[in-house]
Amino acid sequence: MTPPSGRLVGRLGGRLVGRLRHSLGAKLLVAQMLVVVAGSLTLALVALAVAPGVFHTHVRMALGTIPDQVARHLDQGLARAMLVALGIGTAVAVATALGGTLVLARRITSPIRALAQVAGQVAQGRYEVRAPRPAGDDELAVLTAAFNDMAQALAASEQRRRDLLADLAHELRTPLATIDGYLEAVSDGVMPADQTTWQVLRTQTTRLARLVDDLNTVSRAEERQLDLHPRPCAPAALVTAAVQAATAAYTAKQITLATAIDPHLPQVAADPDRIGEVLANLLGNALRHTPPGGRVEVAAATRHGRLQLSVTDTGEGIPSDLLERIFERFYRVDPARTRPDAKGEADDGGGSGIGLTISRAIVNAHGGTIHAESSGLGRGTRFVVTLPPARRP
Repeated sequence: MTPPSGRLVGRLGGRLVGRLRHSLGAKLLVAQMLVVVAGSLTLALVALAVAPGVFHTHVRMALGTIPDQVARHLDQGLARAMLVALGIGTAVAVATALGGTLVLARRITSPIRALAQVAGQVAQGRYEVRAPRPAGDDELAVLTAAFNDMAQALAASEQRRRDLLADLAHELRTPLATIDGYLEAVSDGVMPADQTTWQVLRTQTTRLARLVDDLNTVSRAEERQLDLHPRPCAPAALVTAAVQAATAAYTAKQITLATAIDPHLPQVAADPDRIGEVLANLLGNALRHTPPGGRVEVAAATRHGRLQLSVTDTGEGIPSDLLERIFERFYRVDPARTRPDAKGEADDGGGSGIGLTISRAIVNAHGGTIHAESSGLGRGTRFVVTLPPARRP
């Protein structure tokens, strides 16, 4: 029967062997030792096979014929010198290999161990953690930097998901409450199920459908999954098409819609449908916030070698501290404008509140920028889209 101390030693030995078997440092050490052993054996075999013959040849050339006893002493001296030299060389090689392996193993395994620990935390949903980047610019540093970039992208994606769910819950509350209220009133006999009631319900369901479509578009855009089909386009054609599509609505509201197009514009590599969507969003936004008798101008010019499209209105204007926030999902400068009236319709013409968010995502996907300018409330607003020119073949 094995004594307890023997079993303990056996368990510890088994754990040590298992750890060495799964340790990268141990594998590196074993590989280095194999190289040292193979080199030492090769050196010994070659020396034993070659050195005596070479030595005897030089002895005869230097001394001529020598007695057998002297030859034996010389052979013994040669063998001892070779063994001592091989022993010292092997010891130095083993020590060097051991020291180098330990340093290299620590240099490799420490960042990998830290990276594995952080990866486990990220897998559990802790996207804010980051792996410490090792010094230098080697492959481990590049790997760690790439992992941290991935963790940051996951954190941003998770934050967008949470924001989207919160925004969606907020935006769905109003139409659903309207639908539920009308259905309850009809069920209780308080309100007749006439054409007006059905029209309100249809308006709210249409609003829900449009909201779902817009959310799908903005989510794909923010995740850089838009299906873009860029090709060389003439900026004048893009502006003309957008203005023609919006002319009827502007005429109905008695707002002047003008254009100012530079005749010498470079072509841009763009998806005309997506850029048309951006211009339609900007023109729709200007239409909602410009009173009758106002003016909206769409301009196209070149600035610093890039195409600049702008939509300028004489409408309500935007406070300077809100110029960046208007591109956030569902953000509105005046939330009161979106309150439904007695028929359940929003005052802003039914906008979902993410048109500018979609526009920014589309422009960014084209490698461009978009921003808003305004001198304040009552002084109008100017939206500027900048796109890079098409590359010359």
